[in-house]
Amino acid sequence: MAVEAEPAGRRAIIVGGSLGGLFAALLLRRSGWQVEVHERVAGDLSGRGAGIVTHPELFEILARAGIARSRAEVGAAVSGRRVFGADGALLGERALPQVLTAWGHLHGLLHQALPAGASHSGRGLVRVEEAEDAVTAHFADGSTARADLLIGADGIGSTVRGQFLPEAVPLYAGYVAWRGLVDEVDLTDGTRAALCDHFSFCLPPGEQMLGYPVAGEGRGGRRFNFVWYRPAAAGTDLKALLTDIDGVAQPLSIAPNRIRPEVIAGMRADARRLLAPAFAEVVERTAQPFLQAIQDLEAPRMALGRRTVILGDAAFVARPHVGMGVTKAAGDADALARALVAHPHDLPAALGQFEAARLPVGRAVVRRARELGASMQAQILDARERALAERHRTPEAVMAETAVATGLAA
Repeated sequence: MAVEAEPAGRRAIIVGGSLGGLFAALLLRRSGWQVEVHERVAGDLSGRGAGIVTHPELFEILARAGIARSRAEVGAAVSGRRVFGADGALLGERALPQVLTAWGHLHGLLHQALPAGASHSGRGLVRVEEAEDAVTAHFADGSTARADLLIGADGIGSTVRGQFLPEAVPLYAGYVAWRGLVDEVDLTDGTRAALCDHFSFCLPPGEQMLGYPVAGEGRGGRRFNFVWYRPAAAGTDLKALLTDIDGVAQPLSIAPNRIRPEVIAGMRADARRLLAPAFAEVVERTAQPFLQAIQDLEAPRMALGRRTVILGDAAFVARPHVGMGVTKAAGDADALARALVAHPHDLPAALGQFEAARLPVGRAVVRRARELGASMQAQILDARERALAERHRTPEAVMAETAVATGLAA
């Protein structure tokens, strides 16, 4: 019996050069695909982003992508968790070893593993054109790319998703996160001793501050990452935060250097008033904090055509409390590569297998993140949300459940 030959020269276009796109590129290359990555932003992305919580699945996929690094090379290890009161008193402690890293550090590891010429920056996608035998990406600079498969890894504002699923849009959750990174060597000895070897929390009423050390390029080799969740009702509160230095109200994001100085000054003053002194110092010494409006996104499909898929934040965006954003994107990329290997001659079947495997995961992560974030919402809508909010205001629940891979059954 004749054996059917493997398809030759299969090509994939990846729209988006963030972590999900790079994972997809590396994994597909290792299974024999020719891959090109097209990123909208010109220049280096490695300075973007903030802290990342790792999980065992992430290290497994890194190895399958050809990045054999020890946990120490990928991130900073902590032994457990702490909760501090506003006066600095230690309210609770829990053993929970984890490895934390920085977005830029992980992006650098992935990007360096791609061969020269496989990634192109300054390529903003305009539209996707599917045909029976190929898919074509049309870019804003007038260039095009043609391949067998197009992967939309272009984030929460995905152009790929917008073309195929215009009804799938992000929803504001009712609160924001102030984020930032500061070199550990810029902190006082007392603050380093309190915070820098643990995943730590402070819980002002209706708010949550957390922080942890991350691997990075800071002086001394480590930085401290913080995330401060604060309610901001849609309308006046959110608009005030997102009105830039020129008085222009931005939609749901604002560039860090466009945040008005008085907004940052007010946030620092609130930190001194509401947070444990060590956390207030971290906020004070962070040169350029940035602001993130917390949003939910659930796409009803991930296979959008015969030759087009989306993954990572282009498909599902979960509130950061679950700490699964990067691991979820890596898992999406891994599932897609495995499905393509399982169905080398039937692309629709491969994409169907991929979608069936990952839709339940995305939905479960978003649902769990909503539960963990209920206590920060500006508006509690029903009895279930009130119960969740009360539970996740306690130090015990916060330490046990934030950014751990539990409660994610599909």
